[in-house]
Amino acid sequence: MLGVGLVKKVPHCRGFVGAAQAYAAVAAPSATPYNAPPMAKQKKHPEGSIALNKKALHDYSIEQKFEAGLALAGWEVKSLRAGKAQLVDSYVLLKDGEAWLLGSHITPLKTASTHVIADPVRTRKLLLHKRELGKLFGAVQQKGYACVALSLYWKKHLIKCEIALAKGKKEFDKRATEKERDSDREIARAMRTKGKE
Repeated sequence: MLGVGLVKKVPHCRGFVGAAQAYAAVAAPSATPYNAPPMAKQKKHPEGSIALNKKALHDYSIEQKFEAGLALAGWEVKSLRAGKAQLVDSYVLLKDGEAWLLGSHITPLKTASTHVIADPVRTRKLLLHKRELGKLFGAVQQKGYACVALSLYWKKHLIKCEIALAKGKKEFDKRATEKERDSDREIARAMRTKGKE
């Protein structure tokens, strides 16, 4: 009577391992220094745009875009994390085989730049490959393009500047662009209201 309820299941072969144990052994190999999880928490990188130059999009027709790095000081990076930047009157100067961003305004934080004399509108160097610089120089000098800064944005932990080769719009071009934008807006509004009815 004692052993009736305590029947033990015995596998048919000697090296039997339960299915769950076999899967765990294959799926989770032992941790080594190369595949172990990081000890410190990984920082989340900021995402999205920091500043846009809407005036450039209004005044110029964009032909070709480039992504450039920026040579910045420490206080500038802290200010950009706080979103204190403007590109309204900025432009790109190509001189001596290098590209420079002029007229961009990065407002210094009061807490970050106590020991440094911060110049908010200083000239900042743009970091580009030689091939890209060659394209920019050729287009600006021979074809009469303007080189403008369109936006500042985060790419992982780096700050990038989107620059573009552009041609200036005439007044009637600007009016046509505004009409097109207004008609697109009206169509979108009509589609939204039609869906609700």
